[in-house]
Amino acid sequence: MTENPLPVSIADDENGLDRRDFLKIMGVTTIGLPLAGFTGFNAQGVSFVVDPNDATATSAAVQWAVGELETTLKAKGIAVQHCTSIEKAATNNLCIPVVGSTGDAGIMVLKKAGAVIPATAEAMGLVPAMHGVRSIIIAAGFDGRGLIYSLLELTDRVNYSATPLTAMHVSKPVIEQPLNKVRAINRMFCSDIEDKPWYNDVEMWPKYLTMLATQRFNRFNLTLGIGYDFLNGVTDGYFLFAYPFLLSVPGYNVHVPQLPNAERDQNLKMLKFISEQTVARGMEFCLGIWMHGYEWIKAPNANYTIEGLTKETHAAYCRDAIKLLLQECPAISGVTLRIHGESGVTEGSYEFWKTIFGGVATCGRVVPINLHAKGLDPEMLNNALASGMPVSVSPKYWLEHIGMPYMQAEIREPEIPKPNKKTSKLMNLSEGSRSFTRYSYGDFLKEDRKYQVIHRIWSGTQRFLLWGDPVMGAAQSRAFNFCGGDGVDLMDPLSFKGRRGSGIAGDRCAYEDMALRPRWDWEKYLYSLRVFGRTLYNPDTDNDVWNRFLRKDFGIGANGAQQALAHATRILPTVLTAHGESAANNAYWPEMYSNMSIVAVLRDQIGDTPSPHMFGAVTPSDPQLFLSKNDYAKELVTGKHSGKYTPLEVAQWLDDEADAADRNLLLAAKAPNKTKPEYRRLTIDVAMLAGLGRFFAAKFRSGILYNIFEQTGDRVALAEALKQYKAARGHWFKLANKAKGVYMKDVTAGESPWLRGHWLDRLPGIDKDVERMSAMLDGTQPNDIRQSAAIAAVNTCLSRTKRVAAKCSHQQLKTFKQGSALTLQLAFEKAPAAVRLRYRHVNMAERFETVDMKATGNSYVATIPAAYTQSQYPLAYYFEVEEGPAAVTLYPGFNELRNNQPYFVIRQA
Repeated sequence: MTENPLPVSIADDENGLDRRDFLKIMGVTTIGLPLAGFTGFNAQGVSFVVDPNDATATSAAVQWAVGELETTLKAKGIAVQHCTSIEKAATNNLCIPVVGSTGDAGIMVLKKAGAVIPATAEAMGLVPAMHGVRSIIIAAGFDGRGLIYSLLELTDRVNYSATPLTAMHVSKPVIEQPLNKVRAINRMFCSDIEDKPWYNDVEMWPKYLTMLATQRFNRFNLTLGIGYDFLNGVTDGYFLFAYPFLLSVPGYNVHVPQLPNAERDQNLKMLKFISEQTVARGMEFCLGIWMHGYEWIKAPNANYTIEGLTKETHAAYCRDAIKLLLQECPAISGVTLRIHGESGVTEGSYEFWKTIFGGVATCGRVVPINLHAKGLDPEMLNNALASGMPVSVSPKYWLEHIGMPYMQAEIREPEIPKPNKKTSKLMNLSEGSRSFTRYSYGDFLKEDRKYQVIHRIWSGTQRFLLWGDPVMGAAQSRAFNFCGGDGVDLMDPLSFKGRRGSGIAGDRCAYEDMALRPRWDWEKYLYSLRVFGRTLYNPDTDNDVWNRFLRKDFGIGANGAQQALAHATRILPTVLTAHGESAANNAYWPEMYSNMSIVAVLRDQIGDTPSPHMFGAVTPSDPQLFLSKNDYAKELVTGKHSGKYTPLEVAQWLDDEADAADRNLLLAAKAPNKTKPEYRRLTIDVAMLAGLGRFFAAKFRSGILYNIFEQTGDRVALAEALKQYKAARGHWFKLANKAKGVYMKDVTAGESPWLRGHWLDRLPGIDKDVERMSAMLDGTQPNDIRQSAAIAAVNTCLSRTKRVAAKCSHQQLKTFKQGSALTLQLAFEKAPAAVRLRYRHVNMAERFETVDMKATGNSYVATIPAAYTQSQYPLAYYFEVEEGPAAVTLYPGFNELRNNQPYFVIRQA
């Protein structure tokens, strides 16, 4: 076939040199010619063309990527040739010039109809072109990493195709660039029993790291010392205070008496190996050292302890240890430090941490320092910057969980600093004046900041069940760019498995069914990490990237599988957003939920929910935009509404996602082989997630109805609450039995009963609370006359409702000028009764301000004062539109897919 002419050109570099000569070296014609017969059908092999003068193309990491493509082609029976010009390529081979920039003076840009590879780090391109009458594919990159991505994209296409040469065909340029600078994944060592095998697996690491590079993660974090939050009751001390598990520091006799020297030396050897293998694939390797405490407290059963260290030598030893470690492992390109009290060091110990920063700064090379944001104050941050090393700060994204794909608008009440609050000495900042940094971006998004902000996703909401939704992934990708954010660090799906001494030998994925166990735990999450990594790089990634993977195991059921998992993936983040029983991952686990009572105070482990600790009183994780069950019940009874998203709306969202997941599972069932473990893993987990969605939907309705009963005494409300609770129980019974025989009887993410066990273990707690509510109903007399407010409230809870969007428009300004008043206008087709503007600096230390907007015809206007814009922060704002007391909505609010930012943000000019 013949296509339209394809112009391919090379831009001049900054010194005015014409770069066309570069392609001429390889014999590439840089004028538009028709692409004749470019399908790969007639090719017999593949020829790689690499200019020996191209320092990028000949670099070790790029040549590794060439090798990956070559290995994959040969495994498919395709012959491979290497040459330095197209003329030397075999006539019948598909020719792939590997093109990078040749020097610092300029970059290579390939065009087709004006399309170019952006002058952006990590930008990549696959460009079809002509050499005489011969069609070729140019694999290009702005830099080495971009070129690696081009080659690995071809490798991925070949790997998942039965016709590999055809799979490499591109009819038009594929040109991509990263949205997020930092795309990191974080693997944690938490368990002596469960984590030693993968840490020491020299066969696993190359395959795992290759997968990460293919999905365009550009940083791998290995985290040590996070097995415990505090040093009380330690039983598993392996790598908890990491240094003496890796090396012996001259001048100190610090050691682990239970650890043979040979094992210590092997640990260091493996760390070198892992870091070098990471760098060989064009990624950065960062080491997290989260614990600097060394004295276990009330820990008679600890398997490993530290000896030879004193308070007097503590800081100096840590300084010298981190310096030596960085010198012994030159492939380490960054370190992460937890500096709040859970590090084992009292908050405010500025001199201690200055000493540690000094160890990093004097190791002999530039090593960026990443600081965990909790408890971080300006003095500590400035001390890190003063070290001369690049600094980044990592706040938690959605507490220690995962919520809907936007930056939460507000923190919960427990995180708001309170004057004269009593705190422990150890946690005097993160529990006191800096409490707002615990679970949010805090005050770190100043416009003039001198550090990067890299958000971190904690593993709390969902630990074991599969996930993967390109729509949600794309929205998250954009959220991490919030106010100039630099990216994200994702804690590995199985983070905290076996934590705090709860490790169990066997399968880390916790499968009882042997047929479902992958060889390596991460292989279960290949699709999850594909979606997350690729959307982080490019939120507009082509749908074929997902389909090609799923077609391998699902055939014609691939699209059904993709959609089923996508809808199921949205369920638990929605639950977390609307219902935040605890910000801590070690107290709240929605995936294997320990039932919180609707009718009694029972769960003492929940320390950060409002009193009384009952289901209806639990606040949303974003209380600015969402209502609790009790607050919504009050709105229903009084008829006065805030416009916030209600738990009834959320319940409907959950039911809708569960229904969509189930419908698409029927389409996934068209897969030709339903016995494959990949098919069974996905369909089982999706069915369980759908069950979780229906459970929480019914329980949310029950909680609302129960509080209506508490407010009005309406027995019908109580009876309907019981019906919903029994329905929730039924959903849990079904999903728990779905997991029976599939997952182990004791799935562990910690030692506490709510962090381990099985879904079936949670049924007795649900049953007891259903019985309490049933007994309460039996003891409640029917109402002689029901209140009209109660009748209306109950009817609302039992009906399907849909929010009416505000019919208005708002022209958002791109920027504002610091110290100048900012006037905002909202225009309507028909003027509503009232409009309120809510605004705040993008600073979680502050609360939203409210101003009534003034009507001007069919528009409403309000002004943010100049004194308020005299700030270092961007502004966030949204509108409350009131048609009447019972008809209030938010603007912009969520779209139909709920994949947008539901408020406006404006940056400073």
